[in-house]
Amino acid sequence: MSAFRNEVIEAAKREREVKLTTYGRKTGKPYDVTIWVVTDGTRLYIRSGEGLRRQWPQNFIARGEGVLHLGKLDVKVKPRLVTDPDEARASSNLYREKYGQFVRASEPGKPLTLGEQASFDLIPSPL
Repeated sequence: MSAFRNEVIEAAKREREVKLTTYGRKTGKPYDVTIWVVTDGTRLYIRSGEGLRRQWPQNFIARGEGVLHLGKLDVKVKPRLVTDPDEARASSNLYREKYGQFVRASEPGKPLTLGEQASFDLIPSPL
């Protein structure tokens, strides 16, 4: 797996809101959504706070590609849906550190939050 360039990681740390372009499952048309992004210093995570019922995560999974817009940087990415509950909870803690105490992680042994169910680890892809 290739890694993100340092400038991408730094932009993810700095930017509060970013845009993600996904492509329609049926039409292939591009759609932009404004989202939050977090990083553990190596990986980038995004999520849908309303879970997988929103259109953009469904498109992202179905098409397997998107473009993350971090300030002036455009980064082609592939999604990896986070299915490990511990990793999903760890990403919640990253969100909490960056965005505040109202971001809640689920407790071990309990169901994941909607955001945790729709958490994506982004994988860099050549433009």
